[in-house]
Amino acid sequence: MTDLDSLVQRVAAKAREATAELPPVLSAVEVAAAEEILGFRLPPLLARLYKEIADGGFGPDYQLFPLNAGERTVISAYLAERAESSDGDNPHWPAGVVPILDWGCGMYAAVDCQSERASVLLFEPNGFDGDWTKAWSVDAASLEDWLESWLSDSGWFSVDEYDGDEELPEPSPWSLAADRLAVS
Repeated sequence: MTDLDSLVQRVAAKAREATAELPPVLSAVEVAAAEEILGFRLPPLLARLYKEIADGGFGPDYQLFPLNAGERTVISAYLAERAESSDGDNPHWPAGVVPILDWGCGMYAAVDCQSERASVLLFEPNGFDGDWTKAWSVDAASLEDWLESWLSDSGWFSVDEYDGDEELPEPSPWSLAADRLAVS
């Protein structure tokens, strides 16, 4: 068993423990069809989550979007953000970055499908001053790290009430934001 196999098993166990009824898993054909619509492949770990655990409905707080079935999906959110982003001279959503979870208030957790480690990014558009690069930060260096922080309740999103005594993990600015938004 590889470390990723172990991670997927632990995520599946927590998903089953935390969610009364998970959606069905997707087939390899369904994931490939979604990738065809997106125009790029999903990182292997993200694809495994959909094929081996469930079509969304698990994960931190508001839970992962389904891939392509339902009202709000990875595909529909990505296509909507890309369409809105391409209308104008100031793009806000880079190609190849799929929203996987809506934190509310316009904020997303998103996976950079073009990064080698599938970085998880935080899109926080509230209060930006016209520079969309400031709305993007790195939540975790990889999807693997992000899932580990969910499993261990150590991510910023795991803190229900902040009492001011503990140090919260802070997402760092996404250094590639300007370059990636410039080619959008």
